[in-house]
Amino acid sequence: MSIRRTISVIVLNEHGVLARISGLFAGRGYNIDTLTVAPIPESNFSRLSIVTSGDERVLEQIVKQLHKLIPTYKVIESGEFVEKEMALVKIPLGENFAGLEAILKSYNGIVTNTNENYIVVMVADDASRIENFLKSIKKFNPVDVVRGGSVIMDI
Repeated sequence: MSIRRTISVIVLNEHGVLARISGLFAGRGYNIDTLTVAPIPESNFSRLSIVTSGDERVLEQIVKQLHKLIPTYKVIESGEFVEKEMALVKIPLGENFAGLEAILKSYNGIVTNTNENYIVVMVADDASRIENFLKSIKKFNPVDVVRGGSVIMDI
């Protein structure tokens, strides 16, 4: 049975760390569903937010291997996280936008950009709610969808 797991990894902010972590996953045949990396302000560290899936044995192995990497400072794989994901959706201006405002409001969304051909909307919410938003926005015939990885913070 495949379980979705969110892992926060604090690493020393140095060259090659991301390659070593992604290589750890690839070398063992583990999949990364989403990966987001950003430096932690006023420190020499970066936070990697990793969403992966597998059975309990695989997930335990992933965490053990992450602990073994030299630049790893801390691995947080349990506890409470605030997790958000973002999506951008490009919709042709020729569509009937009745109901779009209500959908955007329901999913913490806004119109971020327009030009003579398209509008671009953005939503930021929980991963499962982003999935539901993308289903509900299909009626507007989007021509492009970009989905960002999860960002997480332990609380």
